[in-house]
Amino acid sequence: MPTPSMEDYLEKIYLSIQQKGYARSVDIASSLNVLPSSVTKMMQKLDEEGFGIYEKYRGFVLTDKGNNIAKKLVEKHEMLEDFLKMIGVQNKNIYEEVEKLEHYISKETAFCLSTLLEFFEENASVKEEYIRFRKSKQ
Repeated sequence: MPTPSMEDYLEKIYLSIQQKGYARSVDIASSLNVLPSSVTKMMQKLDEEGFGIYEKYRGFVLTDKGNNIAKKLVEKHEMLEDFLKMIGVQNKNIYEEVEKLEHYISKETAFCLSTLLEFFEENASVKEEYIRFRKSKQ
């Protein structure tokens, strides 16, 4: 299993590949606010762990293993963002909160949150009732 730091890199690499078709150290460094040399070291470590293939001056390609994990990480990240928005967390705080949560919740908890979101999507009146209830407590 990747460490929380590896997970952050895998997410950013996956998103870069989805958006641009490639993942370069300089782009990942910019999105994570770290030095390109730190990204290169992590890409080499991810390569050693079998999550991708790092080629000097060419960038990074995810292996099937790395792609599958990264895709699940991105989906979990998006689900947590949606959940925090739904329960009323202010937009300005959501990214920071997701970054704290995403590495430490279990698959079971993620599944439960995901199905709760799905339930509210399918039962808009219940979601509105919850929102009214939450606002009455502020």
